[in-house]
Amino acid sequence: MSEPWLGQVADSLDPAELLAHETVHVGGKWRVDVETIEIAGQRVTRDILIHPGAVAVLVLNERDEVLLIRQYRQPLGMFLFETPAGLLDVPDENPLAAAQRELAEEAGVVAARWDTLVDFYNSPGGSSEAIRIYLAREISGLPSGRIVTGEAEEIDLPVAWVPLPHAVDLVLSGALGNPTAVLGILAAWAWRSSPGCELRGAKAPWGAREGLKTQGRLPAV
Repeated sequence: MSEPWLGQVADSLDPAELLAHETVHVGGKWRVDVETIEIAGQRVTRDILIHPGAVAVLVLNERDEVLLIRQYRQPLGMFLFETPAGLLDVPDENPLAAAQRELAEEAGVVAARWDTLVDFYNSPGGSSEAIRIYLAREISGLPSGRIVTGEAEEIDLPVAWVPLPHAVDLVLSGALGNPTAVLGILAAWAWRSSPGCELRGAKAPWGAREGLKTQGRLPAV
């Protein structure tokens, strides 16, 4: 049996000793680095996808319905039902402002109330991608409708409003697999089911992203 952990149960920044580093690919949005480090006395090499990070928005209307958009994803060859989301690939853009922009572009919606719902790393074994999901409420539609950006995957984004309990069922049945949709729906359900549970403010510190900046884990944009 493993030894018990006696410290605080919270993620902590503690980089391993870096012995060698090489950037092997630079793409349009991210890059791939190969790093050699020392962990527990062992020298190991790891491929790392250096990602700009992203934000997503779990929208709840006055009827406790979740807004989902249907979008094509080429890596999977699938259409997925997702929360509005986008990369943090605009230089110096505030994450909350990015989330508000994505909500307008992908759903034609604005919200008067914003909170931080949940933060997570999408694939920490191989990527530096950190994502923050906001909760948006007190919503209204843009008078001019959705702001279409012209990007191929965003030309046609049908919207579905799903009651939160049914959205949970869709997640647990395997009908939904997009990570921001899965985590956002389950986090919103946990919050709704826990009287007295308080969410962080929309401008809450994002320690995970700050740690990535400190380590140079965000690509230049």
